[in-house]
Amino acid sequence: MPIAPHPRLARLIVFAIAGLALSACHPGNQQAKVLRESCDSGDASACNKFAVKLQKGEYVLRDEPRAAVLFDTACTRGIGDGCASLGLMLQRGKGVKRDSIRPLKLYERGCDLKAMEGCARLGTLYHTGKGVPKDLPRAVSLFQQSCDGASMFGCSNLAALYAAGEGVTQDYTKAATLFKKGCDAKIGIGCAGLGRLHADGRGVERNDSLAVSLFRQSCSRFDRAGCFDLAESYEIGRNARQNYERAAELYNEECDDRNGRACFKLAGLTDRGAGTNRDAKRATALRKQACDFGYLEACPKPKATT
Repeated sequence: MPIAPHPRLARLIVFAIAGLALSACHPGNQQAKVLRESCDSGDASACNKFAVKLQKGEYVLRDEPRAAVLFDTACTRGIGDGCASLGLMLQRGKGVKRDSIRPLKLYERGCDLKAMEGCARLGTLYHTGKGVPKDLPRAVSLFQQSCDGASMFGCSNLAALYAAGEGVTQDYTKAATLFKKGCDAKIGIGCAGLGRLHADGRGVERNDSLAVSLFRQSCSRFDRAGCFDLAESYEIGRNARQNYERAAELYNEECDDRNGRACFKLAGLTDRGAGTNRDAKRATALRKQACDFGYLEACPKPKATT
């Protein structure tokens, strides 16, 4: 004779089955199904949209390698956003093998196809000189073009140039306006940049509480600069109690992501045993890493000759 399940367990099973049934009927699932079928029928735009869902795991199982294939298909068939998305995946090594060469061509094609994210990403390459000779005027032009075309990532990068006075006349007020547009659109670097302006009182009122809140928003959106700024806030106790352990954790994550300044900061905490074990050898290794990652302050100074 079969054993009847416990009444509470039986109710949980019923609720789980009902939840699955409701999930399957959700409009998002139906939309994903329609996009997949349209893509299979040769609709390049549908392939791009379905790839976005695969990349995010939105109403479908997350499948980044398959998303990359579909972005490639969309790009080949003239969808500029597909080119830009594939370029970013390759640049970051997300779901595909990292490639430092191909993103340039993909961003160029995306921008030529009027995908403003492609123009903005191309601007970052010219700004940093990665894969192309550094060209600030070209970067400014691309960021402006993409911002005018409603790319909030482009607006946020343009804001950073105004804040630093790179390639444009320094203008903190304009930088704050552009950073806010980016942050309101949930662009991490927009929130981080606006947070820095509030921390320094440049172009906006000084407000440490708001600055830290903006750094948290930025870091939660996986913007590395925002996580560094948040770590520094925990270290110095900006608008909060000092939290060396959290600072060390964030610096460590940034150091693993090849942020030389973060490695250097973590070395300082490690030397003092603040938030992490005191370890002189590790601190020395971290400073070497920082130097290797391009943070010159961490590099040994040449001995003065007599």
